[in-house]
Amino acid sequence: MAADEPLVLGIETSCDETGVGIVRGTTLLADAVASSVDTHARFGGVVPEIASRAHLEAMVPTIERALKEAGVSARDLDGIAVTSGPGLAGALLVGVSAAKAYAYALGKPLYGVNHLASHICVDQLEHGPLPEPTMALLVSGGHSSLLLAPDITSDVRPLGATIDDAAGEAFDKIARVLDLGFPGGPVIDRLAREGDPRAIAFPRGLTGPRDAPYDFSFSGLKTSVARWIEAKRAAGEEVPVRDVAASFQEAVVDVLTRKAVRACRDEGVDHLMIGGGVAANSRLRALAEERCERAGIRLRVPRPKLCTDNGAMVAALGAEMVARNWLPSDLELSADSSLPVTEPHVPGAAHSHSHSHDHDHVHEISKDNLYS
Repeated sequence: MAADEPLVLGIETSCDETGVGIVRGTTLLADAVASSVDTHARFGGVVPEIASRAHLEAMVPTIERALKEAGVSARDLDGIAVTSGPGLAGALLVGVSAAKAYAYALGKPLYGVNHLASHICVDQLEHGPLPEPTMALLVSGGHSSLLLAPDITSDVRPLGATIDDAAGEAFDKIARVLDLGFPGGPVIDRLAREGDPRAIAFPRGLTGPRDAPYDFSFSGLKTSVARWIEAKRAAGEEVPVRDVAASFQEAVVDVLTRKAVRACRDEGVDHLMIGGGVAANSRLRALAEERCERAGIRLRVPRPKLCTDNGAMVAALGAEMVARNWLPSDLELSADSSLPVTEPHVPGAAHSHSHSHDHDHVHEISKDNLYS
């Protein structure tokens, strides 16, 4: 770690975790997270308004905790990075507003960054600089994407994505059907270790010869599992929860890893990075390792804590922006709930005349879509 490497604080509030990370170059100094997941568990999913209020309460204490953990002062920072999108509009707004306030008060450059690109960049904190190009499989509650990133700060290309439910969303919904609570991923992973992944032949979506090779679909699988469980209950039979968990999980990770390895082969990339909350799944890691080894592909997966939403990933991408002398975002930077992954860096309203999609800027958000 060199003293001349950029010292950057990152703020992440796209969903229900208030994450604040501090990095120097590619070295992680602090990773403070305040989660409101227990509050949402009562409702069986994330409630946007509750998430936004939790971010407001946690923001300043979490920033102070991160600075203390890193042993630095806010005035030592070379920049402040924040998730500008995608995510829940109201939750993003809290993070963007806080980042702008700190940047303005401290006279530091501000960098609005993309949540998905940050999930890729966080691997630099564990395994060193990203190869160029990087092939990334991102799997979380809101996203299942295959991305090719020749340059993580400016050139991220989507190869495929979910056309309906994301993988993490499917885990949550099946956990709900099995009365396992929220979030569903960790408990299904745990129960699946004691079950038989071959017990029930659940469908593998979009794996036919005419299907889009890199797109994902988990809606049909979710429906199939739910109907199987309902049929068992209707017949008065006991549902073999561990076997259902293992068979469902196998169907998800089989498709994810198969398509990711295929993309690496097709694009001539000899490594694969896996990120996002579902990358913490033990079976996904094991099967990816097995298939990558067989295909001669090097696998890069950050430790579980860096896979779920955190501020360290935002700081990592921000530090990369600073190191490459990217123009900072202006103070008109806004939250964009549907920010495309093709925009890893968000310059702000004053600079952004080239955006081709419709931005969901925070000042245009109505009460209707805030609560949707």
